[in-house]
Amino acid sequence: MKTIFYFLLLCFPFQLSAQQKVTGVVSDEQGETLDAATVTLSQNGQVISSQLADQGQFTFSGMNQGVYQLSVSLIGYKASLRSFTMPKDTLAIILLNENRQLNEVAVTFKKPTIERKIDRVVFNVENSIMASSGNAWDALGKSPGVQTTNEGTIKANNKGAVVYLDGKPFRLSGDDLAAYLQSIPADQLSKIEVMPNPSAKYEAQGGAVINIISKKTKTDGFNTSLSGAYTRGALNRYTGNGVFNYRKNKLNVFGSYGYSDRDIQRDLNTFTIYETPNSYAYWDLKRRSLGNTRASNYSAGADYNLTGKQVIGLLVTGNNSAGSSESKSITNIFNHHNVQPDSILYTNTTAESRINQYSFNVNYKVQLDSAGRSLNIDVDYVPYTRNNTQGLSNHTVLSDGSQSASPYQISSPAAQRINIWSGKLDYNYQLGKTWAMASGAKYTSIVSENQFDFFNTAGTVPVPDPSKSDQFDYTENTCAAYTDLSGASGKWILKAGLRAEYTRTKGNSQSLDSINTNSYLRIFPSIFITYKASENNEFGFTYAKRIERPDYRQLNPAKSYSSPYNYQNGNPFLKPSIINSLQLNYTLHHDYTFAAVYTQIDDMSSNVTVQDNVNQRFYDTQLNIGRIQELGAELSAVHHPAPWWEINHLAQGYYRTQKSDQPGNTYNYRQFYFYLRTDHAFTLNKNNGLKAELSAWYNSAVQQGTLWLDKTHDLSAGISKPLFNKQATLRLSAADLLYGNPYRIRIDNQGQNNGIYQKNDTRTFTLSFTYKLGKSMAASRKRITASEEEKKRTN
Repeated sequence: MKTIFYFLLLCFPFQLSAQQKVTGVVSDEQGETLDAATVTLSQNGQVISSQLADQGQFTFSGMNQGVYQLSVSLIGYKASLRSFTMPKDTLAIILLNENRQLNEVAVTFKKPTIERKIDRVVFNVENSIMASSGNAWDALGKSPGVQTTNEGTIKANNKGAVVYLDGKPFRLSGDDLAAYLQSIPADQLSKIEVMPNPSAKYEAQGGAVINIISKKTKTDGFNTSLSGAYTRGALNRYTGNGVFNYRKNKLNVFGSYGYSDRDIQRDLNTFTIYETPNSYAYWDLKRRSLGNTRASNYSAGADYNLTGKQVIGLLVTGNNSAGSSESKSITNIFNHHNVQPDSILYTNTTAESRINQYSFNVNYKVQLDSAGRSLNIDVDYVPYTRNNTQGLSNHTVLSDGSQSASPYQISSPAAQRINIWSGKLDYNYQLGKTWAMASGAKYTSIVSENQFDFFNTAGTVPVPDPSKSDQFDYTENTCAAYTDLSGASGKWILKAGLRAEYTRTKGNSQSLDSINTNSYLRIFPSIFITYKASENNEFGFTYAKRIERPDYRQLNPAKSYSSPYNYQNGNPFLKPSIINSLQLNYTLHHDYTFAAVYTQIDDMSSNVTVQDNVNQRFYDTQLNIGRIQELGAELSAVHHPAPWWEINHLAQGYYRTQKSDQPGNTYNYRQFYFYLRTDHAFTLNKNNGLKAELSAWYNSAVQQGTLWLDKTHDLSAGISKPLFNKQATLRLSAADLLYGNPYRIRIDNQGQNNGIYQKNDTRTFTLSFTYKLGKSMAASRKRITASEEEKKRTN
């Protein structure tokens, strides 16, 4: 009964009313919204405000009763000028195509590199030389408040983030996520939206949302763009990409193909001290890994305008990757504080993997009236398969040169199959004079099958070991509904939402002989309030509640061995983490923003090491480590010392407290840590378009559970030059010039004493070239399909 009550509350919201605001949409003759149109509001011959339409949408607030003039312009379209009288609900502006060739156009209004809105920060990638010179992964790491690691971890404003591509979330983990985004040239991106506290319209999964929006042609005819890049680090990497779009009358066909071939070298050093009252052993490991990943990603889609207000679309995407790696490690074991090793472990590991992921989407959109009522329907099917085999060979040599025992040789093939079916409905409408509403519902069904086999291969015939093999099956069904409200009254702007998600899960592990079931209803409110005290002074408040569900692989209890003495496994009993975030902010002159933030994470899941000092064994697993609370301050500033020089600064500082009472992982930490970043853009020669960029950041050390993560820093630079009448662009960039991105972890807690140092291939030099055929491109149509949030959890 409680569930039904919440769903009815979300789907049939109460009536509200307000005044003094007008919203509108800019579209072409086929009803397709036009991004980046310049919208100017005037009264009595004086300009009041000017803005760029965001995906065709614009809003002006703080208006009085009276007559106003609105002018709208966009390159390639005839300008529109009209008058209207307040109060007014909405405005629908239709721009007509120019029927003549534009030889030369002077653009006088330029988007800033960074824009701050009520619920997000927009990073215009196409305005950044360094961000647009590499790939989508590079651009992500250069977005304001976003931090990335080579293991595929992404944080936005110090919270775990879910990544969307054109409104479609992807959640490939680790190297898989990095490889996918590295196969997409950043030159094909329009902007990146960073939402530390997303609205109720977005899935509740993830502490933050990052939406990457690609470019797409809005004009008639055939347009294409080709690009390629060569990156040199310790080894070579290659990337190629092509994008096309054909638009004619009611039909729009588009597609893309990208390919990457990446060789990566990683050096890993670890130590473990096994100590009891009667013994002491120091294990020192050195490993070098060489890996290759070849990935293809592609998409093909079509939109057809049934009428001027109805669009039906199809979209198919795919990602196929094949990876292989080989590593050799030497572990020196020193007993009783001896200077010379008592024994040496030699370990060779090989691994091969293949991943195939597809997405099939059917969508329908109808504009019900000119007042803004619209309906969107999406149905999705996503099949995913992953097959990998790891081989391990280990032998031990004593100090006298003899071999201590028979070689340890194993093979562990694993297969993962996931099927996701989902459907969602979104309904947008108006309430009262100026309140915009959006309500929706979604259902998702997920079935994950995981087979892990373990074979001893020391003999001539592989011998299966059922005690170390496992079949783990997992199902998850989620029903969700939401309502969003946005509007303005005088100097106030409000956006609020409520989302409910009812989830049922079931995990079945044969090796543990256990079935774990769970069901829960969670309510996720969000609110954004802005008060514009004057043209140069603005105050804001945001609150959002989110959930972080564990990835499917984190739940899998199968053990993956890296040596006879070390392994990793998941935890089928992991609980989702709940995140509550508050923020108060003040903006001065549109360029300086100060924010006070508070974040609380309950049941945070994290890697946890377990060290057996008696038997000298070590393994890594997943646990809910307790509660983390953070109180912090954030400062961002934009500065122009000269017309040719733009600077963006970001400083974030947090005071963290965390506590756990779990046996073997008890702690109570209090700590201050910070993140600093500065980005500089230079126009070296305005006439020939020569530009340069320089960026640097510093991340201080931080404690997470029992893990002590050491400081990291980065210095990068880039230069670009347009060629062939601006149809092509040549870019050269250098990343991590000081090699400040090694991965250092230290654990010293309750008998655990170990650490790692991993040097990744982060110092790179990239040369890229892009050539465009056809007319200019704008941001693509946003399409948030029903299944994409679940795809992000497949790895």
